[in-house]
Amino acid sequence: MKKSLKAVERRMAVELVVSHAYSLPLCARLRYEPTDPYVVRAGFFVDCHEPVEWILGRDLLTDGLKGSAGHADVRIWSAAGRGDQSMYMALGSSAGTALLEVPVRDLTAFLQDTEALVPRGTESGHIDWDAELAHLLPHG
Repeated sequence: MKKSLKAVERRMAVELVVSHAYSLPLCARLRYEPTDPYVVRAGFFVDCHEPVEWILGRDLLTDGLKGSAGHADVRIWSAAGRGDQSMYMALGSSAGTALLEVPVRDLTAFLQDTEALVPRGTESGHIDWDAELAHLLPHG
């Protein structure tokens, strides 16, 4: 079994963009678990109910800080006219698409913390491959 490392978690204020003139503030929680090193779990809280959760690739978020990234259900790009302060994240599902304005500084700090815990390129060394195989193989 792999050594257990502490998770990285960060809460941040994001904006749900409803129109050019109107946005709703949301609280977002990003969580990174070294035992699942390729993903970031994002929870978006609306009216303090259970969060709407998404699983995002850590590399996708990192690439989104450098330029446009993603396709289909998850897309990230810089927020024009906002300098380096904000970026947009579009999350799509069968229910529709949500456009979020995310603070670059908070996302950058979160990703730096995840890379201090699990540097890019070392992710596979943090996976318990025996447990993964046991989960995939039929029991019997």
